[in-house]
Amino acid sequence: MLTLPNRPARIAIAIALALAIVSLIALVLWAILAATTGSEGTASRIDIPHLLRMTSIQAGLTTLLSISVGMALAWALNRLRFPGRDLLVGLFASAIVTPGMVVAFGLLAVWGRNGWINQTSLALFGFPLGNPAFGLSGILLAHVILDGAFAARIMLARLDAIPVGKLKTGQSLALTAWQRFTILDWPAMRSTVPGLAAIIFLLAFTSFPIVLLLGGGPANQTLEVAIYSAVRLDFDLVGAVRLALTQIAVCSGVILMAAALTPIPTSFGPSAAPSWRDGTTARWLQAIVLLICTIGFVLPLAAVLSDGLTTGLGRVLTQRAFWWATLSSFTIGIASAVLTLGLALGLALGRAATANGLMRTLLGMPAFAYLAVPAIVLSLGFFLLVRSLGIAPATAAPAVVILANSLLALPFAMATLGPPLEAIARTRGKLVRTLGLSGWRQFIAVEYPLLGKDIGVMLALAFCFSLGDLGVIALFGTQDFQTLPLMMFRALGAYRSNDAAAIAAILLIGTIVAFVGLPKLFERIANAAR
Repeated sequence: MLTLPNRPARIAIAIALALAIVSLIALVLWAILAATTGSEGTASRIDIPHLLRMTSIQAGLTTLLSISVGMALAWALNRLRFPGRDLLVGLFASAIVTPGMVVAFGLLAVWGRNGWINQTSLALFGFPLGNPAFGLSGILLAHVILDGAFAARIMLARLDAIPVGKLKTGQSLALTAWQRFTILDWPAMRSTVPGLAAIIFLLAFTSFPIVLLLGGGPANQTLEVAIYSAVRLDFDLVGAVRLALTQIAVCSGVILMAAALTPIPTSFGPSAAPSWRDGTTARWLQAIVLLICTIGFVLPLAAVLSDGLTTGLGRVLTQRAFWWATLSSFTIGIASAVLTLGLALGLALGRAATANGLMRTLLGMPAFAYLAVPAIVLSLGFFLLVRSLGIAPATAAPAVVILANSLLALPFAMATLGPPLEAIARTRGKLVRTLGLSGWRQFIAVEYPLLGKDIGVMLALAFCFSLGDLGVIALFGTQDFQTLPLMMFRALGAYRSNDAAAIAAILLIGTIVAFVGLPKLFERIANAAR
């Protein structure tokens, strides 16, 4: 039971933010529906059933493969002890913020027609091995690299949480590796699988840059890419709107099913040290799984860094457009992160201040609007909305990109800040009431010092999501307003692969520095405030 003092101001702020988000999403949907209503007689040649089928197939296969790979990788990491294990666990945790287009470019550098694998095969055997980086195989590989690593980190946290008493009992019974998995491991991970599968399905279903770069043509085109093509290339707004409505319907259905599932506990901290040692055969199998997964995840990123820092970096650094794009990316990233922090804190503090179950549910729902209205659909709605208001898209572009990127990161921000605020409400409520602290003093003296690292993690997530996003800027970018992902995409379209490699390397380095550095920085600031 919550024991915090009455905080009507916090609840009122949370209600106002929730209503503002709901109203904004309603305006976006209204713009989409209005475009459809006004053009009912206009024909569109877009084959929606084919696109829906292809999108569902790749999302379903991605989910199945990612859960399987994640489970195997979590099993291996939970058992093995080796130098650098914590670093490797952290590397896999960073998959959630690694830009998809960077991974896609890395796959092209490794598996593409002129990639490392084919060049090595040509030198050793006189023939290339093919081009699996394009088409459905490339899309699945890129998604599994990111989503499989993300799933592994979530499942590893569940394996780490198995009570020590159960492990000691299992060891005393001399359980084999398979027996431990069926008796201890699977029950620990099982509750996370449905919710995790729903998240991965939605991420894959709404994937944009990976499919755009690796799709290889119309045969593997998905709803997101088709919406972009309809607006940006064909200016077929009727077809784009129908595609958007189809995507909203599917995503909303998945979210409604997922709402009844057990929430997914996330963890980005260090993993507990392994305390179980399997037999020799199992350890060899774990080592093989870990080696394959590590190579699969690290090799594309290493290719990005190697190619980007050795080939086109000097040329890119001399381009004025690069520095403007860098300034735009970092400005938008910082603004999006700050706005996300304000929205997430406002909603989370309001939820933690009330014990009313219905109120808590209603205050939490708007944060997940992005899952039902993904980035490219949101961008289309904003595009149609500003056109209907007589505003030039180029004029509204910066504000729209910042706002859309904030909504993109908001679900993860709420998942990061919500649980610790709830814990503070349960454990520090009586203390706050006894001291008679005001709401502001409560935040400064009690909540902020305990939230330092979580705020840093949230800001890092929001900044990295914005830094690597292509879905929002794709519809609003111009020659005078572009970000690093858009500049990279245009460089690839103009066959300037060296420029694209350099930009990809810079994006990867910026993402890693922000993801690692911001949580530590804010943790130190919070510790100093205690």
